[in-house]
Amino acid sequence: MISILQRFINGIDKLNNLVGKSVSWMSLALVLLVCFDVLRRFIFERTDAWIMELEWHMFAMIFLLGAGYTLKEQKHVRVDLFYSNFEPREKALVNMVGGIVFLVPMCVLLIYLSFYYAYSSYQIGEGSADPGGLSYRYLIKMIIPIGLFFLLLQGLAETARSFIIYKSHKVKEWS
Repeated sequence: MISILQRFINGIDKLNNLVGKSVSWMSLALVLLVCFDVLRRFIFERTDAWIMELEWHMFAMIFLLGAGYTLKEQKHVRVDLFYSNFEPREKALVNMVGGIVFLVPMCVLLIYLSFYYAYSSYQIGEGSADPGGLSYRYLIKMIIPIGLFFLLLQGLAETARSFIIYKSHKVKEWS
């Protein structure tokens, strides 16, 4: 059973590595777009709604699609008043319980709700309310459940990893 869990964990880690590293390139594109917008604003004293909307769409995509990778790399926000003093086995128990009780159910609920949010946007053909803004707003809204799905998968992988550490009594720090 442990080998099956380990293969599952490795597969999810590889997927979120691929997604995270791909999305990181979007940061460069966002920086270039913002620089273009700023130069255009100061030199030509104009900007367009579609450029500003594209900036926040790209930021949202980086944030949402990178959430699973962030969890995999243990770079998420953690309030560790006590956690930092725990032994690896105790950390594994906290992570396992947190994943089962909080992370996984919350991801499932948010995927369900956000999918219908995006789908209803698609049904009405929602676009930008601003003249000259981007059309097809449902595309960016569909990134919400997709990003949450990657986070859910990584949450399951981290919960499984915690289970393996807890059951095997490994004294290995999180890497």
